[in-house]
Amino acid sequence: MDPVIIVSGKWEFKSRYYFTAEKRGCRVLNITEETSFIDLLKMVVEDYGLDDKTCQIQLSYMFSTKTLKRMGRDTPPVYICNSRQLQGFLSLRKKELLRLCVEITEKEGSEVTQKDKGKEKMRRPSNLVSKEEVKETKGYRNTYVHDYEYIDTNDGIYKKEGEVKDEEEDEDEDEEDDEFDSRFDIFDDPDGHSSDDENLSLFGKARGELEEEEEADENSPRLPPKKRTRNFWPMESKRTKTFTKLDMSSLNLAVGQRYESKEELEKILKLLTVRDRFDFDVPISRPDTYIVTCWVHGCRWRVRACRQGQSPEFYIRLYDAEHTCSVTERSNRSRQATADILGTIYRDLIGDIDPSVRPRHVGVAINKHFGIKMEYWKAHRTLKFARELEMGILERGYEDLPAYLHMIRRANRGTLTRLNVDDSGRFKYLFIAFGASIGGFNFMRKVVVVDGTFLHGKYKGTLLTALAQDGNFQIFPLAFGVVDTENDDSWQWFFTQLKLVVPDNNGLALISDRHKSIGKAIRKVYPLAARGICTYHLYKNILVRFGGGNLFRLVKKAANCYRMDEFQSVFDEIETLHPVLHGYLERADVRMWARVHFPGDRYNLTTTNIAESMNKVLAKTRSFPIVRILEEISLMMTRWFNDRREDALAMKTTLTRGVEKLLEDRVSGAKQATVQTIDSRHIQVICGSSLHVVNLDSKRCTCRRFDIDKLPCVHAIAAAEHKNVSRVSLCHPYYFSQFLGNAYAGSVMPNDFAVPVPDDVGIQVCTPPIPRNQRGRPKISRMKSCLEVASEKKRRRKQHTCSLCKKEGHNAKTCINH
Repeated sequence: MDPVIIVSGKWEFKSRYYFTAEKRGCRVLNITEETSFIDLLKMVVEDYGLDDKTCQIQLSYMFSTKTLKRMGRDTPPVYICNSRQLQGFLSLRKKELLRLCVEITEKEGSEVTQKDKGKEKMRRPSNLVSKEEVKETKGYRNTYVHDYEYIDTNDGIYKKEGEVKDEEEDEDEDEEDDEFDSRFDIFDDPDGHSSDDENLSLFGKARGELEEEEEADENSPRLPPKKRTRNFWPMESKRTKTFTKLDMSSLNLAVGQRYESKEELEKILKLLTVRDRFDFDVPISRPDTYIVTCWVHGCRWRVRACRQGQSPEFYIRLYDAEHTCSVTERSNRSRQATADILGTIYRDLIGDIDPSVRPRHVGVAINKHFGIKMEYWKAHRTLKFARELEMGILERGYEDLPAYLHMIRRANRGTLTRLNVDDSGRFKYLFIAFGASIGGFNFMRKVVVVDGTFLHGKYKGTLLTALAQDGNFQIFPLAFGVVDTENDDSWQWFFTQLKLVVPDNNGLALISDRHKSIGKAIRKVYPLAARGICTYHLYKNILVRFGGGNLFRLVKKAANCYRMDEFQSVFDEIETLHPVLHGYLERADVRMWARVHFPGDRYNLTTTNIAESMNKVLAKTRSFPIVRILEEISLMMTRWFNDRREDALAMKTTLTRGVEKLLEDRVSGAKQATVQTIDSRHIQVICGSSLHVVNLDSKRCTCRRFDIDKLPCVHAIAAAEHKNVSRVSLCHPYYFSQFLGNAYAGSVMPNDFAVPVPDDVGIQVCTPPIPRNQRGRPKISRMKSCLEVASEKKRRRKQHTCSLCKKEGHNAKTCINH
């Protein structure tokens, strides 16, 4: 092993981290792979002639310049505080020339000295160090470590949790189709294309309110912005402090006016050029003097401002407001109308910054209001700046995550959050489950639908959702996560956190698409739960591989069968018509897609339709900064919980509105049934051409709809009327309006930005991940499935024309005009 050079000094930050050497100079040490961290500290103390009772030592190093170009120039130094990190330094040193930096400070009792307090901001709080590290570094204060994971607990303390990875297990099970080369399903609807699942959501709507969830959410009023703290400004650009809201009519200059800096005065002048349609030149711009004149030669318009003493403030000493040039001359140039100025004006005074707005719309609006012609890329920069003013900078969103999650937990008791960063402090994973959702899930059917959708913007990523459905057939948000991409590690991490909210047991069902990583994670984290796959995705895969027609109809019928004999009959018919398709369905595991074979309680949830609907609700927020995405989710859940709680309290019936609507047709059908008592427990019901036996005590029927859905079928309703038994008592308590009210009893509270964030939270490091953009122009629209393409190209069926009256829609036999 080559000798290691150690240098004594201290770290300083000036746009990047620099290590300034001190008088103690350098030392050369022979460090081998067998050298422990304690041995290294003793060597440093001995070579520098230090007293370990009065001095504290911090060891650190910085990556090479070549590595920093890929990681970012603002990457902080890596501090070494145990033997494992020392071995990491030695392994890196084999590839790159690195030096070991030593910071030596004096102790003041058990606290750092006043001289060292200035550097304490870049140190990790002592509660982030594990017990093993404390034992290993006894006698030395090394409190900043980079390979940690933020664990947010309800008491507001950040702790370290080692990331334990199990060895790769052999996946010999052939759960996924062996004909697929990709780990993804052929058709994954990331943009919220709804499936043909049994749609019961309209039953849960209030009367007169048949809009979809996303439309109701989009049109709901937004909460007013909260007052911000002195040390945390969520979703805010540094450039927004001057112009929070513009009032162009009040922009006037006068002699004696004071401005905090020359930059502030320059912005005011630029805004005046846009309003009054002129331009200016700057003949003199010094630290203490600022003079501007109209750009037209000979015009008398002029402003002179200067500083007073050592103060950075600028005062206007001379102002000639009269333009003596021609209006046509002075307004044919717009050099001072820069993108940041126009972006501020556009956001506050003109238009919307919705994702549907395009740069050409901005250019037309600016030209119409102020007569400024803009080429495309200037309009693009203007719109980008306006969106940053409104939503914040993407990078700032990651920096504010630790503080924002702390405020979420503080405002919502019982909320579980997890923030995982890599060794260099870059964002990796995020998980959040609100306390109201955790408590409300106790009153839900134990079926969780999970799915992922892509995030847009510079840093990409994937938004993971875990949802349930309440007794009124409405979407119940349970947990959200943000990961880098959908792979084995990210899904396993997400399910590990979800397990703290939804424990693993035999009564739990997890529904997802056929993503291989999801299957692996469920088998590892939820071994007791039953897994089901989305039948809609299965249908589309079959259409691609085997075509449509009668085969598609048979597969759909087999998936929705309630009785075993019906399923077996249809499945045998599929085998006769298409043996290859039959083998494909068997490899897909009939227990996952067939309702009759599902080992647990799946109820009416056969697809991931509710997850796709949630993806569509959040479609407009997927290009926002990550903190803004969480804020939109929080506000959405605040509205949903409040509205649904009031709606549940207003229900006059024992059952929910959705269930009452669903049972209306069954009640009318039960009146036409013939009922006959077999014995004290079993009742025979003849409905049309079918005969079924109902057991009201065990709540079962031979049609099995009563058993699976936990709602009385037509035969059970007829038997209950015959036995004079309440039909409401046959429904599972999950469908009661009281259960619905209890599910939404909690509230999702907005953050209170007026209360400052503790210092130990504010100094937590979370930097943006390294962007990995694919080559080529980014795609905005997704690839449509064959079902969608076919429905668009399908020709309209020709209407029948009556041969008597020559009108469409009927024939001669049904004509009422003759």
